[in-house]
Formats: sequence, C-alpha cells, structure tokens
Amino acid sequence: MSQNKFRNRFPSIPIFFLLIFILSLGIYLYFRTSLLSKSNYQEIKPLATHSNGQNYVGSEACKECHADIYKTHLETTHYQSSSLAGPTSVKGSFKEGKNLYRLNDSIQFKMLLEDSGIYQEAWNTNAQEKISRSKIDVVIGSGTKGQSYLSWDDDKLYQLQVSYFNPTDSWTNSPGIPMELMEQGRPANAKCLECHTTFAKNTALYGMGNSYDKSQIIYGIDCERCHGPSRKHVTFHKNNPEMSEARFVVSHDTLSQLQRLDACALCHSGVRMDIQPAFLFLTGDKLTDYSLPDSNVKDLKEVDVHGNQYDLLRASKCFKETERMDCTSCHNPHKSERGNVLSFNKKCMECHSMNSVFCNVDSSLSNQKNTNCIACHMPLVPSKSMFMQIGQDSLKVPVKVRTHLIDIYAQSSSETTDAKM
Repeated sequence: MSQNKFRNRFPSIPIFFLLIFILSLGIYLYFRTSLLSKSNYQEIKPLATHSNGQNYVGSEACKECHADIYKTHLETTHYQSSSLAGPTSVKGSFKEGKNLYRLNDSIQFKMLLEDSGIYQEAWNTNAQEKISRSKIDVVIGSGTKGQSYLSWDDDKLYQLQVSYFNPTDSWTNSPGIPMELMEQGRPANAKCLECHTTFAKNTALYGMGNSYDKSQIIYGIDCERCHGPSRKHVTFHKNNPEMSEARFVVSHDTLSQLQRLDACALCHSGVRMDIQPAFLFLTGDKLTDYSLPDSNVKDLKEVDVHGNQYDLLRASKCFKETERMDCTSCHNPHKSERGNVLSFNKKCMECHSMNSVFCNVDSSLSNQKNTNCIACHMPLVPSKSMFMQIGQDSLKVPVKVRTHLIDIYAQSSSETTDAKM
C-alpha cells in the first residue's frame, strides 16, 4: 500500500520542478525586459532650472525633430541677441587704427583680439599709462544696429564702456553710460538680461542684482523662451517617437490673443514697473502679474520707438479693427525676414487686397520705395532714448528704429515721421 502511494506521488516531482523552472523563467524575462526598457530610456540633461522646477535643455535638443525650424532660427536676430564673445560674434574691427575709441582729451580705448580672448583697454594718452584692462566675455545684440559687451568679475556681470555701432562700422560709447566720463563698469542687472537671453539664473538677493550662476545661462532668445522649459517635452517624445501630438510644451495655437501679445510685450512694451523678479514670467502667463506698463498709449508722442513696439501697434488702426492680430501676424519668429519686402507686402495684402485698397502715393515715390508698404506706413523713426556718440568731437546720433504705429504718413523721398492722425 505504501509502495503504491510512493508511485502515485513520484510523477508530481518533475511537475513541481517544471513549475519552478517556468516561474523562474518568467521572473527572469520580466526583469530582463524591464532592464532593457530602462537602458533604452533617454533622459535629457538639463542646462538650467526655472524657479518653478521646470528644466531648460536648449534649442540644440529641438534639432532632432525640428531640423528645418532650428536651422532657420539660428539666423534670426532674436537668437543672436546674446552670445559668448569670440572673433566671429564681436562685430567691431581690431585692425590697427580702427580699434580705437577716444572718449575725451585724456582717455582712449583700445579693442584687442588676442589668443586668450578679446579685451578692452583704457589708456591715459597724456601719461601714456594703461588705466584698466577688461575681458569681453558676453556679447549683447545681434549687430544689426549695434552691440554692447559684458565682462565677468567673479560671478558679477558688468557692461563695458565701449560698444559697436553698425551704421558707421565703428566703436562708440555704450548707451546709457555718460558721455566723456569713464565708467568702471555698469552692473548688468537681470532685467537687462531678461530681454537678451532665454534664461539666466540670478543669485543676487531677490533676484534683482547682477550676480549669476554662470553654468545656468542660456544665451540668445531660443525655442524655450516662447515654448517654455522643455525637458519634459523632449524626454517624452524621445521615448515615445510614435506620438505625433506635442505634449508638455506651450503651443501658440492654444493661446489667446492677449497671451500671445504678452509673450512679446515682456521685452517690446517699453519701460515697465517690476512686480516680480526677472525670468519668472513664462509664455501663457499674464504679464501684468509680473510687471506694469510705464507709458500712456493715448499720448503717442511720448511712446519711444525703441523697445515699445507693443503700444504703437495697439494704437494702430490695423490692430484695432481685428480680433486676432498679434506680432506673429506679420513676423515669423522662426525665420529671419529682415529686408524681405515681398514677404511683408504679402502679409499686408492679406487684409488690404488690391480690390479694396488704392494706393494714391505719387508713382515716382512708389517706384523709389519699390512699392514697399512698410517704408511708407511704418517708417524708420529716430529714438528719443537711444543715442550713439562715435567720437570725442562728434554729436550724439539717435538710433533709428522702425515704428510699429501703422499709419498714413506725410510722403517724402526719405523715411519720415509725420503721421496724418
């Protein structure tokens, strides 16, 4: 009887081991698949971190999926609005005789390109003594109109005395620095950098000074300035390439007119009164929660063309008569369109068709301006706040900026400022 019981139980022994084997194989395959999945997972290293915890990864991370947009955006003045200093990014001349700027009777600046970097030297010409020597570390401005230069002193950034002015292709006194007085370095505060970089981590008290974390600065106005910190977006789509719908990123198609305008007004609405520190505002936020306008749009004579395109546009009849118009109605932020008359004319004619609008300007003037809508209706206007002085004995020259007050102006053979209101 006991022998039969043993025989009945014996076949269950290999079945028991078989079950153990199958279970072990299942556990092995599960963990192997999990490890392979983790090894294929792509995590993007952040370049900087916003105060809300979101991470920036830089426009280079966008290139894989948006190669064409990435390539054309590199040519825009927005992207070129700041950069590290180098022989190609600094536009001024370093040739002997052309690398000088005379501030007054006793002080002259020399701009020097050396193996170790680019330098600004101040000399006392009477005593033939060097007063100071500062390295140019950061370039501010694309060079379309000019450039200013910043220098690091430990973790603090200062604007240097000498700038570059494109219209005369020469060195000049930096805007905002008193003429004929030598400046040891003007602090480059966060509000200045906010309009020339995508992000700069300010380490000063309340985020209002000129101290920065050098490792957390993203130069130029790049993709994430308009679409928000995008590490989560890039990471998700790298690991889910089959997903065509954009996730975890600001899409301008989903924004209201005011939100789209606020994204540009941050830097294009003139002087603003700060409520919160720089670099907190993100596209989609309400700008008046961060700063308030310091101008009255009803008094157009007080609105300067430099930096306040927003108020001038809002005062335009074109803007008032549409519910959807914003900056991107005419500007493509992904491409450099400067000087492309046909492109801008086409955008004008989308609303002002030849059947509904008759241009009664004198034909000779129309031909002279190459039928350029912008030259007549948005002329270049001298700024009231931005001046350049090329040399010691030269007059202050106002920088001309294209007005965004779209109007019918008194016609002349040159760009004019007289509007028929």
